[in-house]
Amino acid sequence: MIDEPRGNFAPFQLLIGAAMLALIYGLTLSSFDPVDLAMGFGLSLAIMLGFRRFVLSDPALPAVTVLRRAVGFGPFAVAVVWDIVRGTWTVSMIVVGARPLVNPGVVSVPIGERSPTGVAVSSLATTLSPGSFLVDVDWDKGVMLFHVIDITHPDEIRAGYQRFYDRYQRHVFP
Repeated sequence: MIDEPRGNFAPFQLLIGAAMLALIYGLTLSSFDPVDLAMGFGLSLAIMLGFRRFVLSDPALPAVTVLRRAVGFGPFAVAVVWDIVRGTWTVSMIVVGARPLVNPGVVSVPIGERSPTGVAVSSLATTLSPGSFLVDVDWDKGVMLFHVIDITHPDEIRAGYQRFYDRYQRHVFP
């Protein structure tokens, strides 16, 4: 028996994903010429169709959920960029000697309600910021282990990661 692609995928998910990829294509080209955007949309649609088993959820998410996640992505992306800026500043101050390296170490952060995708996104978003990176995920204990540049106040670090998840990430990548 031939293995068929999984489930029903909503055309809405496909079109929203292709439109977002086309926008990224336009940003990459620094051109929003209609011909370039049309070409980007065509390429994006081909990519979405070719990799739908990896990109789209099964069963298809309701259109309202997809729109809510698309709208929530903006604040999430801004928060990640802001975290990168803060981390860059902190590490830069330590490197140039303006701030001492006090207490680097590993802190455990509870996984909580995060899905496996949510854990991956939390790990990636945290690791993008200088001064912190994922060491391991212990699924048995339900924790993510992060090495951070200053663990003087580990409970504040955990609370900060949870606040970030609750405020920005949960709405996009639960």
